[in-house]
Amino acid sequence: MAYFTDDFFRFFKELETHNTQEWFHANKKRYEAEIKKPFTSFVQDLIDEVAKDDKLVNISPKDAMLRINRDIRFSKDKTPYNTYLAAIISPGGKKDKSIPGLYVRLDAKEVNFYGGCYMPEKDQLQRLRQFIADNLDTFAKLISDKGFTTQFGKIEGEQHKRIPAEFQAAYDKQPLIANKQFYYHKTLDKSLITSEKLVPELMSLYCAANPVMTFLRRALQ
Repeated sequence: MAYFTDDFFRFFKELETHNTQEWFHANKKRYEAEIKKPFTSFVQDLIDEVAKDDKLVNISPKDAMLRINRDIRFSKDKTPYNTYLAAIISPGGKKDKSIPGLYVRLDAKEVNFYGGCYMPEKDQLQRLRQFIADNLDTFAKLISDKGFTTQFGKIEGEQHKRIPAEFQAAYDKQPLIANKQFYYHKTLDKSLITSEKLVPELMSLYCAANPVMTFLRRALQ
């Protein structure tokens, strides 16, 4: 089904120009009806589809959906609202961003799909590196699989300039072991937002990435 209409694009284009509390409050009913309500339905359906494959995903849309209000406490940018919608679908939802899962973001320009492990804690990064070092061939096979590379290209993430000595031999064979994050990403055309294919297309990406995501999650068990 299609969740959004062209009202989605109009709302966020206007918000980009009028990113103030006054404008948002004046358009609050419009936001609730045209944006939040359909987004909640979309996230629920996406959760339901992911849960068919991942039994650990037992969350509500509220657990997954990021707030439109920005946290501006430590930011130089004091605009109060995000100009996009986003949700994290994983066993931990938005409360635990270290668990590999699915992150989707919709805005007036495009759709973005992310997956993998973006914010591992120090001990989790150690476990990820150790698991990769212990399974170099498997990891290399998964990230070079045509189904994965066709959709996402490669694993992304910032790298440490230095790595612990115990991982040097593994690093020589697999440089990604120096990564601080292990994530993958694909940008889709904005026309998908008003299409009936929105959930099916995202689930197609989820399935293409699932072997890599499963590997990363096993590392953190």
